[in-house]
Amino acid sequence: MPVRVLLVDDEPLVRAGLRAVLEAQPDIEVVGEAADGAAVVPLVRTLRPDVVAMDVRMPLLDGIEATRALLRTVADPPKILVVTTFENDEYVYEALRAGADGFLLKRARPAEIVHAVRLIAEGDSLLFPASVRQLAAEYGDDYGNRAARATVERARLTEREGEVLRLMSRGLSNAEIAARLVVGTETVKSHVSAVLAKLGARDRTQAVITAYESGFVAPG
Repeated sequence: MPVRVLLVDDEPLVRAGLRAVLEAQPDIEVVGEAADGAAVVPLVRTLRPDVVAMDVRMPLLDGIEATRALLRTVADPPKILVVTTFENDEYVYEALRAGADGFLLKRARPAEIVHAVRLIAEGDSLLFPASVRQLAAEYGDDYGNRAARATVERARLTEREGEVLRLMSRGLSNAEIAARLVVGTETVKSHVSAVLAKLGARDRTQAVITAYESGFVAPG
């Protein structure tokens, strides 16, 4: 089955460019478009996309609030890929904190756009891990740090789970973690699932942000 993508951006040219790039791939299908975040929830309920590629800054409802609304109101929500002009942007970090699964620069090359959509859909690796680390170092705040530390303390990760979380934070995929730890991929998947459950994280991105903000992994 192809990866079903919903495009959300207030610039028609951006949507047209993303559609042209994605629809050239046999394993990706653009199922709809919207010009503002306010349309995301009803469209997701109707179209059931696997990935929402969404601008972070829009006039009525931005990508941060649209992400929160989507995760709050839709059961089994799709993956959320934030599309942004600037990489080092506090809006991007807030969107990731709100539950987005990764971000993509509008100036990205076609191959990078396709790779980002596929990677987000698969969910077994972190998109642009160095950039996520930089954002956490720059925009993590005291409140977030306190909450994250409390989350990690409550989680009581085992030594192996902590090791897996550190490798996740470096952007390693399940297969790469398995090779590093000399264990099977299914074993790694079990550890990753346990880490996410203990941290109350929706996905790897949220777990890694918690790891950075808590100081469990140094973001600098």
